[in-house]
Amino acid sequence: MCTLEKKGEVFILTLTGPGEHRLNPTLLDAIQSALNQVRVAATSSSVALITTAHGKFFSNGYDLDWAGSDKLRGDLMTSKLRSVVADFITLPCPTIAAVTGHASAAGFILARCHDYVVMRKDRGFIYMSEMDIALVIPAWFHALVKNKVGSATAVRDLMLRADKVTAEMAVEKGIIDLAVVGAEETVEAAIRMGEELVRRKWKGDVYGGNRVGLMWEVLEEIRKFDTSTGSRL
Repeated sequence: MCTLEKKGEVFILTLTGPGEHRLNPTLLDAIQSALNQVRVAATSSSVALITTAHGKFFSNGYDLDWAGSDKLRGDLMTSKLRSVVADFITLPCPTIAAVTGHASAAGFILARCHDYVVMRKDRGFIYMSEMDIALVIPAWFHALVKNKVGSATAVRDLMLRADKVTAEMAVEKGIIDLAVVGAEETVEAAIRMGEELVRRKWKGDVYGGNRVGLMWEVLEEIRKFDTSTGSRL
């Protein structure tokens, strides 16, 4: 499902295999377990985390086939993603998503909850598919995207037009930070970025605390969702 390795002071979390990396409880639990390991390491040294994936997909969103029409399964799946995203937001180190393929719906949310996004420019697109599959986007998704994307027009086109956005377009719109040719090159660029951030030797608790301050509204929407019925994807 996923692996965690360390190169120097940079952790690399990889969603493994050639599939779509659909977000179901098994994969989300594995990601959360890896984040727990990074959190422990970040309390005693300056580290950074990169998340990437094998194959043509970074993640194609929720595992809707697994959930089916079972509300309990759907609620479990969405609850676990909220928990994972909250863990990313509170992680005491810089985070970078190295997106080497398509990032759709909840898969884009997983990528964009990182501090930085580096994306492959010769394959893949960002796609909030909910309009095209007749699903209401939950408020906490909106909060996260608006927190990360400065342009109201770019947010509108993502959420209300279901535009498929390539890496170069995403850089122009301020959705991601960097576009790179090639899968390996995308990961290497993310590693270089991580190494540069590690060299700053920031204190993890300070870094995490400042991120929480920047993303407080997102955490509040996640918490509100957990105490209401909310929208289910």
